Order: sequence, then C-alpha cells, then structure tokens
Amino acid sequence: MKFHLILLFCSWAAVFTATGAHAEKADRDKPMNIEADTLKHDDQQQLTTFTGKVQMTKGSLVLKAHRMEVKQDGQGNQVAKLWAEPGERIFFRQKREALEEFTEGEAETAVYNSQADTLTLTSRAELRLLRGTVVADRIQGQQILVNNTTEVFTVDGKPNTGSGNQRVKATITPRPKTSDVSATPTGPALKPSPRIGNDKP
Repeated sequence: MKFHLILLFCSWAAVFTATGAHAEKADRDKPMNIEADTLKHDDQQQLTTFTGKVQMTKGSLVLKAHRMEVKQDGQGNQVAKLWAEPGERIFFRQKREALEEFTEGEAETAVYNSQADTLTLTSRAELRLLRGTVVADRIQGQQILVNNTTEVFTVDGKPNTGSGNQRVKATITPRPKTSDVSATPTGPALKPSPRIGNDKP
C-alpha cells in the first residue's frame, strides 16, 4: 500500500509557508557551478559526469553528492541526477525568498530539473525548514518532490514490502508571532463625563 500526501502552501500554512514565501526565484537563472574529484564529458550526448565529493551550487541552491550526471539540451536546460555513496545520503540546501530561512534535505538519490524548477528526493528522503539555525519543520517519506514553480510539495510513503508500512511523517512547529499582543483592553477607553464635578446642586 502506498501513502500519498500533497502539501499545498495555501493549505499547510504552518509548514514552509505563512507568508507565501518559497525558494529564491533567481536561482533557476543562475549558472551551475560544480566541483568534483573527476569529470567525464560526452559532447555527442551533452552529458557530463562528476564523481567524488561533488558539490553543485546554483545561486543559493547547494547540492552535495558522490556522483552527479548533468545533461543539457539545445536550449540550455539542465537535468542533474545525483547519487550518494552506499549507506549515505545526498544533501541539498536553498534559501527562501525574502526570508532568513532555509530549506534543506537529504536522500539517497535526487534529480534536479532546471526548466521545471523541481527537485525530487528519493529513498530515505527528508525535508527540513530552518529558521536561523533551528529546525522548525520536518517531513519524511520515500520520495519528496519539491516544485518551486507551483509551490507544491508532494510526499510519498514507502510501498508495502510485507514488513509493514512507512507512513509519511511530519513535524510542524507554530510560526512565531510577528508582534506582541497588547495587554490593554480592546474596548473603547472610558472617559469622564463632562457633567461630573461641574454640575451645581
């Protein structure tokens, strides 16, 4: 049995939302910079393979993995596939638009599509929201699709393998209040009547 959960920004206000913020919009138009131990390029297929301590940056987006394949089409759109070493997970981190908050996550494999502006995390996938250095929200599942264009997160649980189901897990922390609530009464202020003390007997 497969557990499927779609989290919309407008309906899950406590997680990755509240102000309608999302990943940095400018990231998709930034150049992709990559560091690795080795590089192999196939010009005919427009496929480049990076291996060993791979780190890719694209604006505020950071991806770290053991191996990454980047394929580019004629329009310059890029699809990057990433793999972790056995027993490890790839790592990603991205700043949120107009906020001092970051989205980060981990998984055994990942696919980044620059044209669709999506990131798919698969196998032991986890997504976290950090406010400063504090983890505020966390979601876990078999696969997490982050769509920065539609502002939708899709989370799938693990299919039944006969040993039980891995349900989607989420931890939601209330967003801090933007301003302190005044302790003064909310009703109209009481004023002395002009007749009090002025009336003559």
